[in-house]
Amino acid sequence: MIRYLITGAAGMLGQDLQQALAGRDVTALSRAELDITDPEAVTAAVAGHDVVINTAAYTKVDDAESDEAAAHAVNARGPEVLATATVAAGARLVHVSTDYVFDGNGTSPYAEDEPTDPIGAYGRTKAAGEAAVRRIAPDSSYIVRTAWLYGAGGPNFAKTMIRLAGSHDTVSVVTDQVGQPTWTGDLARQIVAMLDADAPAGTYHGTNAGQGSWLDFTKAIYTEVGLDPERVLPTDSSAFVRPAPRPAYSVLGHDAWLRAGIAPMRDWREALHAAAEAGVLDA
Repeated sequence: MIRYLITGAAGMLGQDLQQALAGRDVTALSRAELDITDPEAVTAAVAGHDVVINTAAYTKVDDAESDEAAAHAVNARGPEVLATATVAAGARLVHVSTDYVFDGNGTSPYAEDEPTDPIGAYGRTKAAGEAAVRRIAPDSSYIVRTAWLYGAGGPNFAKTMIRLAGSHDTVSVVTDQVGQPTWTGDLARQIVAMLDADAPAGTYHGTNAGQGSWLDFTKAIYTEVGLDPERVLPTDSSAFVRPAPRPAYSVLGHDAWLRAGIAPMRDWREALHAAAEAGVLDA
């Protein structure tokens, strides 16, 4: 029987991975239970497992601008430690990464082999983590980039927008950032499908298909939960100045799935409807 280890298991994706792997031999360790930057702890945790899925990450994008060292420890050093331990144990590694490794200046979906060019500290640390995994475990690792995640198991943009509807007549949302809203339930099942298919090692883009702006996403959320989408008003990024720059274009291509004989994830609007039906958007 294949034994799975999930790191960062208390997060949204970690929780959905546990559901997607229900009935299998799974060890789920939260960040508090396993510090992925500690080589001895990681070696001990990985021992006896066949697959390690790393969802642990430093995701405070704005804080990373002023404390890049903290982000680097988790997002770059952590994957390096995990890759080293999985190679030594003969295990496969799935490392979850991000659209922030790209500069966001694209106009067509980013290919999996597109050169990375991050524009902020968070993206730099995630790109460094990817590079470490590729260098150490080129034949036994998967890098799965994702973006714009929402799910039942934690705070996220969708829940925030629904909560704001309770206290604001209208909400203003940017139209000049475009990406792929992605349900962690779909991503978890896609990762499991990739492993079950024994897909080739390499980089995959784990996002729902299609594209939309944050405004499009919010209007769709409101529609799904029975709120008036006309309460969502357009604005642009100049109205929300934050420490870290955001990629303007975060649409990822899905050719690697097709090459591996695996269907890419469904359109984001279809996924959002299914998530709403499953109660994922409930406050």
